[in-house]
Amino acid sequence: MKRPRPLAESLTEGRPLLITRVADGMEGLVVADLARSVAAGKAAPWPSVTVICRDGQRMAALERGLAFFAPELEVLSFPSWDCLPYDRASPNAAIVARRMATLARLARVKGGAASVLLTTVNATVQRVPAKGLVTAQSLSCAPGHAIALDGVAEWAQENGFLRTPTVRDTGEYAVRGGLVDLYPPGLDAPIRLDFFGDTLESIRAFDPETQRTTGQLKSLDLVPMAEFQLTTDTMRRFRMAYVAEFGAAQKGDTLYEAVSEGRRHTGMEHWLPLFHERMGTLFDYIEASPLVVDSLAEEAAGERIALVADYYAARKSALEEMASGTPYHPLPPGRLYLSGAEWHGHLEKARLARLSPFAAPDGVKGVEVMDVGGVKGRSFAAERADPEANVFDAAVAHVRALQASKKVILAGWSEGSRERLGTVLADHGLTGCAAISRFDSLAALPKTQGALAVYGLEAGFETPDFALIGEQDILGDRLVRPKRKARRPQDVISELTALTAGDLVVHVDHGIGRFVGLKAIEAMGAPHDCLEIHYAGGDKLFLPVENLELLSRYGSEETEAVLDKLGGGAWQARKARMKKRLREMAAGLIKIAAQRQLAEAPRLVPSMGLYDEFRARFPYEETDDQEAAIDSVLDDLSSGHPMDRLVCGDVGFGKTEVALRAAFAVALSGKQVAVVVPTTLLARQHFKTFSERFKGLPVHVAQASRLVTGKDLTAVKKGLSDGTIDIVVGTHALLGKTIHFKDLGLVIVDEEQHFGVGHKERLKQLRAEVHVLTLTATPIPRTLQLAMTGVRELSIIATPPVDRLAVRTFVTPFDPLIVREALLRERYRGGQSFYVVPRIEDLAEVREFLAASVPEVKVAVAHGQLAAGALEDIMTAFYDGQYDVLLSTTIVESGLDVPNANTLIVHRADMFGLAQLYQLRGRVGRAKARAYAIFTVSATKPITHQAERRLKVLQSLETLGAGFQLASHDLDIRGAGNLLGDEQ
Repeated sequence: MKRPRPLAESLTEGRPLLITRVADGMEGLVVADLARSVAAGKAAPWPSVTVICRDGQRMAALERGLAFFAPELEVLSFPSWDCLPYDRASPNAAIVARRMATLARLARVKGGAASVLLTTVNATVQRVPAKGLVTAQSLSCAPGHAIALDGVAEWAQENGFLRTPTVRDTGEYAVRGGLVDLYPPGLDAPIRLDFFGDTLESIRAFDPETQRTTGQLKSLDLVPMAEFQLTTDTMRRFRMAYVAEFGAAQKGDTLYEAVSEGRRHTGMEHWLPLFHERMGTLFDYIEASPLVVDSLAEEAAGERIALVADYYAARKSALEEMASGTPYHPLPPGRLYLSGAEWHGHLEKARLARLSPFAAPDGVKGVEVMDVGGVKGRSFAAERADPEANVFDAAVAHVRALQASKKVILAGWSEGSRERLGTVLADHGLTGCAAISRFDSLAALPKTQGALAVYGLEAGFETPDFALIGEQDILGDRLVRPKRKARRPQDVISELTALTAGDLVVHVDHGIGRFVGLKAIEAMGAPHDCLEIHYAGGDKLFLPVENLELLSRYGSEETEAVLDKLGGGAWQARKARMKKRLREMAAGLIKIAAQRQLAEAPRLVPSMGLYDEFRARFPYEETDDQEAAIDSVLDDLSSGHPMDRLVCGDVGFGKTEVALRAAFAVALSGKQVAVVVPTTLLARQHFKTFSERFKGLPVHVAQASRLVTGKDLTAVKKGLSDGTIDIVVGTHALLGKTIHFKDLGLVIVDEEQHFGVGHKERLKQLRAEVHVLTLTATPIPRTLQLAMTGVRELSIIATPPVDRLAVRTFVTPFDPLIVREALLRERYRGGQSFYVVPRIEDLAEVREFLAASVPEVKVAVAHGQLAAGALEDIMTAFYDGQYDVLLSTTIVESGLDVPNANTLIVHRADMFGLAQLYQLRGRVGRAKARAYAIFTVSATKPITHQAERRLKVLQSLETLGAGFQLASHDLDIRGAGNLLGDEQ
């Protein structure tokens, strides 16, 4: 495509442009050329261009496109809040941090190299803090500057940073002696400010995992984590403006009370204008920058402005009808958002280019048109659906046909998928493709040589010069998981900051004590840092910090703990008894381990060519942890000894794929596989998953549960005994004595925490005979302890899928308006919702409430006492999208995968257990959409201390990959149980 130099001149002169036939995925190429040519002009603006995308997904796609087509460009992004207008929830802290980092950069920089600002319609129609206020809120410092440590800590607190013992995530800060650790928005790593008195001596970057220094910084510009400050002035301004807008605050107005006390309140961002003297718009920050408007963006802006008005009207109506509860006084839309006239006024004043996927209409006047000639590429959906066709052969034939006239790029979502795609296509005849990292490398390749690139796009496209074929075109929908650093589980006290005052600890020699704090003790004429630990009878122990390894956490409820007495014999007697029991247990465990090591099992190794094609059917990019788990399982299967491995992976992190790979290796080696699950619904789902993945392979998959008719179940039993069935998926009935396998090679146990002792005894017998693979998201404490002590092999999948966003979790008093908005929001974005109640008798009451409050949605009711056929029909209809809401008990807890369901409402969440709530939350957010989990509690009745603690833990573990942490919390809270009893 020729660079549109004349168009850049047209933009500068203010003539509107229409850029036509911009195929999906091609926007990055067009925007990059515009940005380069605008930046090359005289008095070039900064940013070179600003692109208003119609939604966040389009913005993310354009960001990926610019990284491939123009990696040299500086790209800034300004996302919108991820909560609804007039919500009770706050926007995600990471999103607010990104917004503030971008606003601060726009406010400070007057010019620069070619650059692009990406934003969305929702972000541009919302008002933001005025330009001068963002600059005033920032804090700049450098080594040698006179600045008070307390001043930096106070600034962090006022600007939305959260004080924590150890800094690990964006928006946290910690104060330790003369050090202030901060993780500011816009930086790749946290920084450590080292003070000597009131002088800043050094600024160092450090690794949040190891807490070790990684580099030095010469200066630092800190930007806020929030779009408002909580200072004496802003609190006074808020109270005065609140009373002026809504009248005197009523008793029970939690927002007004929180701000008056200087506390941050959930959702207070929706009253942002009351904290500021004036508000601005994003257009104030990009005065001279030409605007590029995405296709359908202007229609999306009209819909957004109308939606804001609807939400405002709903809040006003609810306030008028409210008899009791927490009042919600909404600000008029004009205070928070642009009107339609203001939006169009800003567009009319700007130098504007519009993108369109269509050709220019006839007779268009007053607009300069550029046709870039992009068309949608070919999809291979027909070949994928045809069992007789081979999609890879069809793709190779298509590439050869295209190479007669243009160059061809084959794009994978990641380096791993690019390599895999190239290997599979080479097996089908397309050899010699060159790997390229950026688009301009294509020019050096001959036309007949294909290129392999990393570029995540939803669908390929063709231009007059080249064609780009995405892996989704060939393999179907891919849900990419860009790599993230995995968190190491903190199972021991590895650093002083992991302890807080009041924690219970166990000293290896002195027993249970309470950590009080750090104290400097004079020893041999010099001060020495020691941990002060209190014991029964007022005894104190001062432990030097270098002997920290002598301590471990006490894993039980603090209220039940009895402190030991220093020098007493009770602790030593308990230790002696425990050692004796441990020796007895160790003898038994050694015997079991020896039996497993001496036992022989067939060496099961998959055929690599067929295995690569089976891998290619996986619609994700494997994470590092997932690949490690798969490799460990395959190594175990080929070791010649029976496998006994526990795979602990968070909800939705890919444990099922580990099971599929293991089942492939075993089934294709001629052995049988039994997949044992706790519920009939999960059996139904796994049966569907295994059937789809093994379609076209010489593998017979069957199901055995109460959802299968008696006649079919008899046929399944016969098939297992005569060997005609290779893989069977079923409930614990598969462990019964009436089931006989001809040649069982592998047992896969999913959601092991739901199985009872009897079932586990049966599994224990199998372990000496066949391979056993156990999957769980939240292992019970005893299983976790056995795995962590090496009794069972353990693989942890802790690397999260990035585009599967963390589920936004809210704990709130029951609010009918929030429930209505959440369900309608999900329905209008084309999704579905779960509404879970603790008891069957609650279903009728909630069903009546939904019929009265949200009549627009279709509700299905499901519980465990329904007949098998009725439950099957309801779940099938919900999965097929015939219902908007599934109202149910906890039967949906275990492993269900409904990618279209992305909102969860739990009724009376205080009546559920911690692991139950976590598993329920894992039922949503399994696709690319942002998911929401709302845990409601009674608006009138107080909840118990234990329930409050469970909900706080769950809300604090909102990040992806928290399942292992939650299991560790459970291990800490409940203890490991009867560790010395029978092994599980």
